[in-house]
Amino acid sequence: MAGTPALEICGLQAWYGESHVLHGVDMVVQPGEVVTLLGRNGAGRTSTLRAIVGLTGARKGSIKINGHEVVDLPSHKIAHFGVGYCPEERGIFSSLSCEENLLLPPVLKTGEKGMSVDEIYAMFPNLAERKHSQGTRLSGGEQQMLAVARILRTGAKLLLLDEISEGLAPVIVQALARMIKTLRAKGFTVVMVEQNFRFAAPLADRFYVMEHGKIVEQFSAAELEAKMPVLNQLLGV
Repeated sequence: MAGTPALEICGLQAWYGESHVLHGVDMVVQPGEVVTLLGRNGAGRTSTLRAIVGLTGARKGSIKINGHEVVDLPSHKIAHFGVGYCPEERGIFSSLSCEENLLLPPVLKTGEKGMSVDEIYAMFPNLAERKHSQGTRLSGGEQQMLAVARILRTGAKLLLLDEISEGLAPVIVQALARMIKTLRAKGFTVVMVEQNFRFAAPLADRFYVMEHGKIVEQFSAAELEAKMPVLNQLLGV
C-alpha cells in the first residue's frame, strides 16, 4: 500500500511480569527512514524495541509493521513481516565460526531478497578476513558487525538496533556509521536506540525522546540544533 508506514505504534503499553514499563508509546517510522530513540537509561527505549518483536511480557495497544497488526503475534511470526532485531548483548554463538553464525538464521518469506554472503563481506571486510574464526575469538567490534550482518542475510528490511556503538573503538564506530548510511541508501528502515549522541545525530532523519516509558519529544534532523536546550535538560548530554 502506498504511503503505509514501515512501523506504526499507537498507545503501546508493555509489562515485564508485574512491572509496567511502557505507558502509551506512539511512534511512526516511514520506509527508508533512520530514526533514533534517545533517553536516559531506564527510559524504556530497549523495552520499546523488545515490545515490537514480542520479547516483553503482556502488550496492549497497536504495533503495525507495513500495515499489519502484530501486537498479538509471537516473535517468530513477527519476524516474517521483515523485522530484524539486533540486541545490545549481540547473541553470537561462541562455538560457531563467524561464517556459520552468518548462515545460521533462515531466510524470511517476506518476498524481499536478503543480502548475499559476498555482499555482506564487501560491506564488512573484517568479517571476510575472520570468517573461519570462532565467535569468541572475534573482537567486540567484529561481533557487533556480525550481529547486524546476519540480519541482513535474512531479507529483513526493518532493522531494530540496540546500542550498536556501545564500548567500541572509534574506528569501528565510524565503520558502523558508514554501514547505516549504506543501508539507508539501499532502502532499509532503521530504528536505533543509542546512548552515543555523537554517533546517532548525523545519521538520523528523525528523533524520539523517551522518559518514564513514554515519548516526550519528537523532532526532525533539521530541528536538532533548536532542540539542543531541551535535549540537554532531558538527557543531560
